[in-house]
Amino acid sequence: MKKTLTDPFLLALVGMVVLAVAWPEPGRSGGFLHLEQASTYGVAVVFFLYGLTLAPEKMRAGLIHWRLHLVVVFGTFVLFPLIMLATEAAARPLLPATVWTGFFYVAALPSTVSSSVAMTSLAKGNVPAALFNASLSSLIGVFATPALMAWYLSQTGAAALPLGDVILKIVLLVMVPTALGQILHRPLARWSARHARAIKILDRVIILSIVYNSFANSVVEGLWQRHEPSLLVEIAVMSVAIFFVVYGLLIIPCRLLGFDRADRVAALFCGSKKSLATGVPLAGIIFGTGPEVGLILAPIMLYHFLQLVIVGFIANRHGQTAEAAVT
Repeated sequence: MKKTLTDPFLLALVGMVVLAVAWPEPGRSGGFLHLEQASTYGVAVVFFLYGLTLAPEKMRAGLIHWRLHLVVVFGTFVLFPLIMLATEAAARPLLPATVWTGFFYVAALPSTVSSSVAMTSLAKGNVPAALFNASLSSLIGVFATPALMAWYLSQTGAAALPLGDVILKIVLLVMVPTALGQILHRPLARWSARHARAIKILDRVIILSIVYNSFANSVVEGLWQRHEPSLLVEIAVMSVAIFFVVYGLLIIPCRLLGFDRADRVAALFCGSKKSLATGVPLAGIIFGTGPEVGLILAPIMLYHFLQLVIVGFIANRHGQTAEAAVT
């Protein structure tokens, strides 16, 4: 948990928001840094790197646990959105409509990859299955996330999402770079392994640039001035509550299907987590670079941070219990 709180990437995310508030001009769309380009060309780079570093043999190692995969996909793309819809119906007056859009965006996103695998490993869970599920979730999310958002926006009376245009952008900026990365995975395996740290830094810099651009646009347009600072506290409380509801409900199918402890850990961690690394780049494709994007991204940023803190604590407890059982 202490490591999570001092994670350089999370600290840098907070820094980008603070920078956007204090000095938004360089980061806004049209500013001298032209960071709006990160929402187009940068997105393609992020997903090319994802494809380049995704090892197909590790995916195949987790393929046999099909019941576990069904639980994770159900939790990620069915249970989570349903819970979010029920929560919004019960508590709609508590938050602005744009924030509810942001929360449903959280619900529509795929699971994380790196942190799901890391936390499953810490908890002595089924790591190959976690890697397969998190990766599969990311691939499904390329189409499921915009489709769910298109349906949600049409149901809430918001501006219709041009799904055809969005899917075309996703194919060009997400699927093609990911496929190219996979094609080059084997011939560039040694090169990517040697430069793993540089690849990770480049990926994080692009994501941070998109966050800075989104929040800078929001600040320049005065979006945050129309809301009280307590709104962030409300978003954080809602994020924690939703996490525990999803996590608790996922325990039911795990028990009904008779999962052992290792499989249960993988299913719970992958099914309850959401990917900031996917959410930030996709937001620019789905919502554009308007000022409201900063407010839409606030729930996934807070949820991402809080899920790491909570799951880090749970994973540590699971790991200690597993070690005690062995000794």
